[in-house]
Amino acid sequence: MKEYLKKNGIRIGVIVLAVALLVGIGNAARDGQIGFVHSTTGVLSAPMQKVLSSTVNLFNSIYGYLYKYDSLMAENESLRAQLADAQKSARDGIEASEENVRLREALYLRQKHTDYILESAKVVLWSSSNWSSSFTISKGATSGIELLDPVITEYGALVGQITELGPTWATVSTLIDVDMSVGAYVGTNGSSGMVVGEYALMKDKTAKLTFLADGAQIFTGDEVLTSGSGGAFPAGLVIGTLTSVQTEAGGQIEYGVVTPQCDLDALVQVFIIKDFQVVE
Repeated sequence: MKEYLKKNGIRIGVIVLAVALLVGIGNAARDGQIGFVHSTTGVLSAPMQKVLSSTVNLFNSIYGYLYKYDSLMAENESLRAQLADAQKSARDGIEASEENVRLREALYLRQKHTDYILESAKVVLWSSSNWSSSFTISKGATSGIELLDPVITEYGALVGQITELGPTWATVSTLIDVDMSVGAYVGTNGSSGMVVGEYALMKDKTAKLTFLADGAQIFTGDEVLTSGSGGAFPAGLVIGTLTSVQTEAGGQIEYGVVTPQCDLDALVQVFIIKDFQVVE
């Protein structure tokens, strides 16, 4: 509407003026105020004054409205920009605060495990494949990261392992990925086994505890830790918790279902263990 008035304002004004003039003359003639031989100047002067006054007032109102409209729109855009800047500053502040918490927890972890050499990295992209569970991080070989390095959270919970590597990026396969396997022990008696990824469980963001020794005793709620066997992972990293134990008809344990300690959906930053002391 505003743009239409701007483009056609003069044309509309002329039309309004002409219509008002004709109506004024007609009314004056009908009321006997104008004679047939009355001078043209006398005929037009009174109606013209009224019409011109009304037209001027009308256009003053229209352009006053347009000016105020433009001013309000400019003010509105300015306020929107200020609000966007304020929201970005708030988000940046929250992210910085959360990162400080993660780095502080990682410092405690370093103090507890003095043999760990850690490298922090941001999660930049999750894989879109339905057949794997992996993501890309913001650092790679130039930061001293190597293939098969363990990846953990700031609290020491296992996330996964480096499976692809570039100069400034790396791919982390999570512990629920179908190609992952981690030596583990579980329960108060330290029953040994392997935590492996399985497609049917990966969709539920869980993994499988299998290859248990004969006579192993495990129960729902047991904590599952890395065993350190094979030297790929440090011993004692928290893998997760047993949320289900499947048994055969004879009561023999078949496998357990492990829910990871780390919340994979909430990961924004991880820590790569570039070196650690292998316990024989």
